[in-house]
Amino acid sequence: MKYKFKTIQNSFNLSKFTRAIAICWVAILGISAHSAEADWPTKPITLIIPFATGGTTDIIGREVGQKLSEALKQPVLIDNRPGAGGNLAAGLVSKAAPDGYTLLLSTVAHAMAPGLYKSLSYNFIQDFEPVGMVATTPNILIINPKLPAKTLPELIAYIKANPNTVNFGSAGSGSTEHLSGELFKSMTNLQITHIPYKGGAPMMTDLMGGQIQMAIETSPSATPHIQSGKVRALGVTSLNRSSVFPDVPTLNEAGVKGYEVTTWFALMAPKGLSPNVQSRLTTELAKVLKDPDLLKRFVEQGVTPGNMKSTQLGEFIKVETNKWAKVVKESGAVVD
Repeated sequence: MKYKFKTIQNSFNLSKFTRAIAICWVAILGISAHSAEADWPTKPITLIIPFATGGTTDIIGREVGQKLSEALKQPVLIDNRPGAGGNLAAGLVSKAAPDGYTLLLSTVAHAMAPGLYKSLSYNFIQDFEPVGMVATTPNILIINPKLPAKTLPELIAYIKANPNTVNFGSAGSGSTEHLSGELFKSMTNLQITHIPYKGGAPMMTDLMGGQIQMAIETSPSATPHIQSGKVRALGVTSLNRSSVFPDVPTLNEAGVKGYEVTTWFALMAPKGLSPNVQSRLTTELAKVLKDPDLLKRFVEQGVTPGNMKSTQLGEFIKVETNKWAKVVKESGAVVD
C-alpha cells in the first residue's frame, strides 16, 4: 500500500513537472513571437503584383515598393503573377503565411471578381487583412488614331454604323478595363467585342499597332501614349476631369450620362496578420504616400494618393464588391 502511494505521488509530481515545462515553453514561444513582431521586418518582403510588367498596377507597385523598402530598411521584392484577371495572385497571397512578408497590391478588379466568377480560390472580404489604400485614378477611353473619330459622339456613331468591327482590349478577363468596357457597351447599347490580354502592356502594344481599336485604360498606362500621339483620348471615366488632361471631357459630359468608374489600388496581407505588424505597415504606407518624389510621379500620371487606413478600407471593399456585382448582373458581363 505504501509502495502504491509513492508511485501515485511520483506520477503526480511528474505531471506537475511536465505542466511546468509546457508553461515555460509557451512563455518562451510567446516572448519569441513578440520579439519577432517587434523586430519586423528582418528579411525581404515580397509584394505580389497581380498583372504583368509595364501596366498601371505594376508601375504603382514598383514606385510604392521602392519607397516602402527605404522606409522599412528591407528590400521589397516585386513579383508579377498575372493570370485570371488578378485572381491567380490573390489566391496565392491568401494562402501565404500571415507574417507580413508576403503582400498583395490588390485592385478594383478583385472587388469585381466575385460577381464575374462562379468560384474563386479565395474570399476577397474574408481572406485578407486590409493595410491601406495606395492610390486611385480615373480610366481614360482611348482609341487607335486611325479610327475616324475625334470625339466620343463620333466614336459612338462610327460603331453604330459599323457594328462588330471595333474590339476593345483589357488587361485580362475580370480586370477593371474589362468591366469598364462592358459597362460602356451596356450603357450605349453598342456592339463591340472584348479582347483580353495578360496585362495592360501587351494590350497597349496591340492598340497602338491597330490589332484592337479601343480600350478604357487606367491613366498611368495611357498617359505617355496619349502625350506621344500614339493613341487618342476621348473621355475620362470619373465625374471630374483629369488634372493631366483637363481638355478631355468625362464620359458623363460627352453623352454617356451616369457613367463613372474609378480604379483603385490597395495594399493587403493574408488574414491573421498580427495587429502590430499591420499597424506598422499602415503607418509606413501613410508616410510613403506623402513622399514628395512619389507625389510628383503620381501627379504626372493623374494618380491620387490613397488616404484610407485599414478599417476604412475594409468597409470600402465591401461596398465596392456589392457595387460591382450589381454592375456585372446589369451589364451581362462574362469572363471570356
